Amino acid sequence: MSDNVGLSTPRGSGTSGYVQRNLAHLRPRDRAAPYNTKDLDSFKHRQRQPDKEILEHDRKREVEVKVFELRDQLEDEGVDEEEIDKRCDVLRKELQAKMNKGGRDAGPKKPLKAHQVHELADAKIKESERLRNALKISKDYEEGSHWKRQEERLRKAVERENDTQKDRG
Repeated sequence: MSDNVGLSTPRGSGTSGYVQRNLAHLRPRDRAAPYNTKDLDSFKHRQRQPDKEILEHDRKREVEVKVFELRDQLEDEGVDEEEIDKRCDVLRKELQAKMNKGGRDAGPKKPLKAHQVHELADAKIKESERLRNALKISKDYEEGSHWKRQEERLRKAVERENDTQKDRG
């Protein structure tokens, strides 16, 4: 054995005595802070904006899936091709009109899956907007502004008190 590593002899140990490096060992990093503490704006929560084109594509895809299901059903029933095309066109126009109207029926009825990130972001924005309206929070509200105003009032009160003590003294 070299460099005092491993067993002095592999006899009786049930191993070959071959020594490997521990690849799972994590070495400590050189830097203390992995982020810039001077840039406080980066810590603020920024809502992810959904991609409108992807949302529109998914809505159109839902329409086409329903049209294809109708086409498949009619083909199984043995309806002739012209009748299938007419019914599919009617259903497509009906679903597109409903989608363009944008009512509550146009949205997804099923709970969203984790891979539907744009739909989730859109739903979260709508939910935040409803909550903001319900709590009557203004659009230009800045998080923590209440504490800033309270600190400002306290500072002014202390300054007034110091001024009155100077006037007396």
